[in-house]
Amino acid sequence: MEVKTYENFPGSIVFLTNLLSVSIYALGILIISRTGIWFVVIYCLYCLWLEFRLLQKSCVNCYYYGRRCGLGKGIICARLFKQGNTEKFSSGSFTWINLLPDLMVTVIPLIFGIFLLIQKFSWLILLALLIMIILSTKGNAIIRGNYLCRYCRQRELGCLAEQLFSSSK
Repeated sequence: MEVKTYENFPGSIVFLTNLLSVSIYALGILIISRTGIWFVVIYCLYCLWLEFRLLQKSCVNCYYYGRRCGLGKGIICARLFKQGNTEKFSSGSFTWINLLPDLMVTVIPLIFGIFLLIQKFSWLILLALLIMIILSTKGNAIIRGNYLCRYCRQRELGCLAEQLFSSSK
């Protein structure tokens, strides 16, 4: 059975993927907020930098540049940056080291949360940590596997991240 790809992803998928990201960021902010506003500001700036980096380094070269991709960034990217080369999207290599800055969105609050739990146990922090870990792992796997990558035209054209994850299966 041939799986179709989307020229423009449905708004419901864009909403769902962004809800997941915002939820992970919000849980990170909740956890880090127990240590002071400056750590929250730094964490928020880091999250913004990641989003900006994705637009500037990947989205400009993606098939969905100027279109509604599953993350909703193709249209945003077209308003901020000049289009790159779609062949560049799948060239080079992509390893777990390349993914490390994205993983830090979860690792940083995890470190803060463990520190806070050691200092003084809090059910709220423990629950926020558990939900964030579930959303970052299982939640991302479900969203990407069932709603994004499966219907992505760029995956068919070549996607280094898809190659990384499918080679580890």
